[in-house]
Amino acid sequence: MPEAEDSFDFLDSAAPDWDAGKAAGDGHRARLRARLLTGGAEALADYEVLEYLLYAAIPRGNTKPIAKTLLAQYGSLAGVLNADPKALQRVKGVGENSAAALKAVALAARRMARGEIMGKPLLGSWQALIDYLTTDMAHLTVERVRVLYLDTKNRLIEDHHVGDGSIDEAAIHPREVIRRAMDVGASAMILVHNHPSGSPEPSRADIQITQRIAEAGRHMGVTVHDHVIIGREGHTSLRAKGLI
Repeated sequence: MPEAEDSFDFLDSAAPDWDAGKAAGDGHRARLRARLLTGGAEALADYEVLEYLLYAAIPRGNTKPIAKTLLAQYGSLAGVLNADPKALQRVKGVGENSAAALKAVALAARRMARGEIMGKPLLGSWQALIDYLTTDMAHLTVERVRVLYLDTKNRLIEDHHVGDGSIDEAAIHPREVIRRAMDVGASAMILVHNHPSGSPEPSRADIQITQRIAEAGRHMGVTVHDHVIIGREGHTSLRAKGLI
C-alpha cells in the first residue's frame, strides 16, 4: 500500500502548465536551500524549516501547506517535532516517511543536547543541562520522573527514568531512590520531572517528596543538589526557590 505522502498528489499532472509549475517549485526549493546554507539561525521561518524537512519524504510537490497545517495543529516547531508519529500521520499528506523524518530531527536534537553535558560537571554546565532537559521533556503529554545520579565530580553516572505519573511516593519512593544511588555509586543526584500543563511551578506534593528524598539522602551521604521542573513555559529550580 502506498504511503500517505506517496498518494498525496500536490501537482496535477494533467494540467498543461505542469512543467512550469514544477520549475517554479524547484526554484522555490533552491531559494530555500540557499537561505538555509548561507543565512544565520533565523534564515528560515518555522514553517519553512518544516517545509524543507518534508522535502526528503515528499520529493514532488508543495510541502508548504502541510508545514503550515502542522504548525497550526501543534502550536510550534518543537510541538511538531515532539508529536506522536501516529498523530502526525493523521494530518493530510503526512505518511510514515514524513513522520519518521521529523522524529529523526527530534532525536538528533536530543542527542546533540545530551552530548553537551556528558562527561562534564553538571553544576558547572547548568544551562546545557536545562537545554537538554527542555528538549527532552517540555513537550511530553505525560508527567515523567527522572533522577540524574552523579559522581563525586558531579558528572552524570546514570539518567534514570523512574516512571510516568504524578510525583508522589507511589511514583518515586525516597528509599528506592537512595538505594539506587548506592547501587550505582552516586554521591549526589538531581531530581527532574515535567508538568504537561506547561507551567513549571512546583506543587505541594513536589516540595514534600523532594524534602523527604533530601532528608533520606543526608542520612546516607547522598546530596540532592536540586529538583528541576520542566514545562513548556520554562523551568523551575527548587534549590533556587530555597525549597531544599
